[in-house]
Amino acid sequence: MILSNLEIQKALDEGKLIIDPEPSPRNPEHQKYCPYNTTAVDLRLGHEISVPETGTFAYDLTSPGAISDLIRKHSKRLIITKDQPYRLEPHRFVLGRTLERVELSTRKGPPYLAGRIEGKSSRARCGVLVHFTAPTIHAGWAGHLTLEMINLGPTTFLLVPEMPIAQLILEQVHGELVPNPSQFQNQSTPEGLV
Repeated sequence: MILSNLEIQKALDEGKLIIDPEPSPRNPEHQKYCPYNTTAVDLRLGHEISVPETGTFAYDLTSPGAISDLIRKHSKRLIITKDQPYRLEPHRFVLGRTLERVELSTRKGPPYLAGRIEGKSSRARCGVLVHFTAPTIHAGWAGHLTLEMINLGPTTFLLVPEMPIAQLILEQVHGELVPNPSQFQNQSTPEGLV
């Protein structure tokens, strides 16, 4: 069952969902922009991106060690500002992260929440794919969400911090669960480092 905007806000009020900073305003009636769509809430782009380097290395996920360390080793981290956004050129791939930290708390007991992070159609219509694989956010997750972004469009796309970049869709989990934290739990960087 997908949560409606009012159910998303109820989950925030009950502490089953934590989004920090909390998206606002909650009511679309008197505002031009409201981050709460009927069945999702918008998340914004953070101020850090990670640009993978080109080279002769290969990602070998069968090697010991964390993938976040491997990505960090072969990437350049940049801070972007509204005055100096990142110019995502056609056919370029970068990692970003959400400005918001998201937690799908299991401390309050069932029913638990799980989520999916999806791109926004307004970005896709420009040729930019945002978080195009592995959208699942498991119950018990806590941390910033990494965004895999690629420009498949014909022209440059500006990545401006705090722009709405993705949408979070929330679903109710049926039944009890056994916690199994991700290797990226509590990540705070685009590469997945804690």
